[in-house]
Amino acid sequence: MNKPRRIQAFEKSVKNKFYVYNSLFLNLPFQKISNIGMLIPLLLHVCRNDLESGKAPLEILNSFFSDHTKIQSEREKIDFMFRVIQYVERQVVLYDSVEDSAFAQLRTHGNELSLKDYIHLSDNKRKRGVLSDKLDTFSIRIVFTAHPTQFYSPSVLDIIDNLRTLIAANNINEIDLALQQLGMTSLINARKPTPCDEAKNIIYFLKSVYYDAVGEMYSYIKRNVQNSVFDNPEIIQLGFWPGGDRDGNPFVTSEITMAVADELRMTLMGCYYREIEGLERKLTFRGVDDIITTLKTCVHDTMFDPTKTLTFEDIITPLYTIRDALVSTFNGLYLEDLDKLIDRVKLFRTHFAILDIRQNHAVHKQAIQEILKQKNRIEESLDELEKNELISILVHENFLVEADQFQDKIVKDTVQIISQIAAIQMKNGEKGCNRYIISNSEDIFSVLFVHGLFRWCCRDSGKIAVDIVPLFESMEGMVHAGTIMQELFDIPEYRSHVSQRRNRQTMMLGFSDGTKDGGYLQANWSIFKTKEHLSAVCDHNNVKAIFFDGRGGPPARGGGKTHRFYASQSQKISNHAIQLTIQGQTITSHYGSKAHFMHNCEQLLTAGLSNSLYEQRNAISNQSRQTLDTLARLSFEKYTALKNHKMFIPYLENKSTLKYYGETNIGSRPTRRTSKGKLELKDLRAIPFVGSWSQLKQNVPGYFGIGTSLKAFVDDGRLNELRQLFKDVPFFKALIFNSMMSLSKCNFALTGYIAEDPNYKEFWTLLFNEYTLSKQMVLLISDQSTLMEEEPVSKRSIEIREQIVLPLLIIQQYALQMIEQKSGYSGDYEKIVRRSLYGNINASRNSA
Repeated sequence: MNKPRRIQAFEKSVKNKFYVYNSLFLNLPFQKISNIGMLIPLLLHVCRNDLESGKAPLEILNSFFSDHTKIQSEREKIDFMFRVIQYVERQVVLYDSVEDSAFAQLRTHGNELSLKDYIHLSDNKRKRGVLSDKLDTFSIRIVFTAHPTQFYSPSVLDIIDNLRTLIAANNINEIDLALQQLGMTSLINARKPTPCDEAKNIIYFLKSVYYDAVGEMYSYIKRNVQNSVFDNPEIIQLGFWPGGDRDGNPFVTSEITMAVADELRMTLMGCYYREIEGLERKLTFRGVDDIITTLKTCVHDTMFDPTKTLTFEDIITPLYTIRDALVSTFNGLYLEDLDKLIDRVKLFRTHFAILDIRQNHAVHKQAIQEILKQKNRIEESLDELEKNELISILVHENFLVEADQFQDKIVKDTVQIISQIAAIQMKNGEKGCNRYIISNSEDIFSVLFVHGLFRWCCRDSGKIAVDIVPLFESMEGMVHAGTIMQELFDIPEYRSHVSQRRNRQTMMLGFSDGTKDGGYLQANWSIFKTKEHLSAVCDHNNVKAIFFDGRGGPPARGGGKTHRFYASQSQKISNHAIQLTIQGQTITSHYGSKAHFMHNCEQLLTAGLSNSLYEQRNAISNQSRQTLDTLARLSFEKYTALKNHKMFIPYLENKSTLKYYGETNIGSRPTRRTSKGKLELKDLRAIPFVGSWSQLKQNVPGYFGIGTSLKAFVDDGRLNELRQLFKDVPFFKALIFNSMMSLSKCNFALTGYIAEDPNYKEFWTLLFNEYTLSKQMVLLISDQSTLMEEEPVSKRSIEIREQIVLPLLIIQQYALQMIEQKSGYSGDYEKIVRRSLYGNINASRNSA
């Protein structure tokens, strides 16, 4: 049977190339690890075969050492394992580079629709006007976060970028040098990154990739719209969380937030300066040359001194003056180059990326309580006030609140940053920092506390120049989200604030904590219905609903195929914008190069346009909704029983890598929201929670409960109903496909030895049985013979990645077993576990 062209292209440009360069890489002699590379293929072969035969990691490695090496002492074994980890980490980098270099070629064999295709379809459907109007007002916002799911430093990112270029050109000699450089460059941070470090790591992408990529994407849109009056620079926006996201991160302070805002602006000025300098060499005409030189000098002065700033008008006005001169006097020479810069200035203005502020509702409650105690409105607690009395104080009372009035550090910083937003807007423009996101929003006070704080802390401004954004992330929060927003709109003072914000209400929904709270199916279906309900509430109040999705990398945190997800939204969900978080390895894998960025931006854009062209495409019948309700309920019951199992937390604490996440130098934020001694699920952040299941190769949050819920319908004779649901409802199909990805990355053989553990065997068997059932059921209802059958390229990429890291996974489990046996080298084995986290995390990049 002939292979599809895309598979042929993948095997030629990715698989075969990787094996060629990998063989070169494994033979390179690096400091302290010479000859180890020669043993890695043999180690992989032994790991794969012995694991399939049912051996435990402890037995596998001990047999390998005795049968294939002369290593005898435990110290030598530990040194060997560290060396293998170093090699595997770099094999992952090499594979990333090979796959990225083939992106453009593989894309030509894809079946995704481009913006050109949608414009052509709109012509055929006589909807050109509808599409044009949509493009005039639609926007996508990609918000970069510093969540610890990837750890490459700028120096390593430079090597990856260089490798991409060299591999695409098959420059074997230079590739050899780059691989040697990679082998001798540390991939691990020497210390935990500060929030400023995290910000600078993302700013690396802003200046080296996104400045050009966003500009080119905007030019591409303008060319294809073929509308001479098209002028919507908000169609592509960049958002930024590092330095502004203080939810659970005590290291993010008001000083750091200001420093990051300055760094964003000064970096942008550097990008402008380089482009203006290039134009200066071309625009040598009398009258024009003085203007461009003066502008260059002004921009240069702002690149290094945070006290010196330019406004948007300071930059754009001389550029328009030059443009008028080129058109009227100089035959439009170099007009296209100038227009590119003008577009970039309109896109990025003086902020580069919009810095969001995020904080937890509990912190705002603490701040309000301290303020009202100082104002003698309460003695100790807000509970002393009736609901309406508290509302009245928050929207009517005019207090003067300043940070110096408080001793508590977190209250002081909360007041300080709210007061400081106006200063950031003075420097970077209002768009530089104009959103305040409230985690754990579960009642109207989540929003009203922040509304009150802005009124009291920013009295000089006269208005709140910030969008107040509730984040509904728990099941409880989503259930009440519609009622909460209606109550808020019924308060005249809050409704007036929304009117001042262009009658738009942004609401964030968090997939990570929703999945942790309610399980995969229930969380996603609840978010879907919550969006529909909130859309209706906003429509009723003549407000535009803007949804901001907290999507992580893997499906268990709301990731998966992003285009498929947004294209599957129903007609009842407001479709004015697409906003989502991008983090960790998803930044490098899907937005790490200009080609990747432009392709994925275009896919987000076309996903948003699809519902305008196909009015009934995603309509879900009442019967299908009832089926989804029942499936979600059954899945939730199964997942809740798992969470309540007496061994759930002990299993995570004692059989996974959970405790080691906080000890790595990946991110600045603690893994838990509180420092209480006893671990509780509600305090555990989603990233280490999902990541620990991923390291175990069990991926529980990505499927658990699906098998049980589907099996209930099959047992009831309703298999055809499920198959029809899979066929007719794109949202359900997207969920099943994403779950298939989670299932395909499972490998229960890795932890099969736990099935013999007297304390945990019952719990492990419970997980394994649901995995087996879920795999069986998703294949049955999709009528597929293997997981990810419809995504053969992604499937093969996952297979290669899982093969690369298999020795690392075996080593990790070996180390965990040795720690459990209280080895005299337990400290070294703990270092092995921590170090093994990195390669596994980066190998799982193909998840969004």
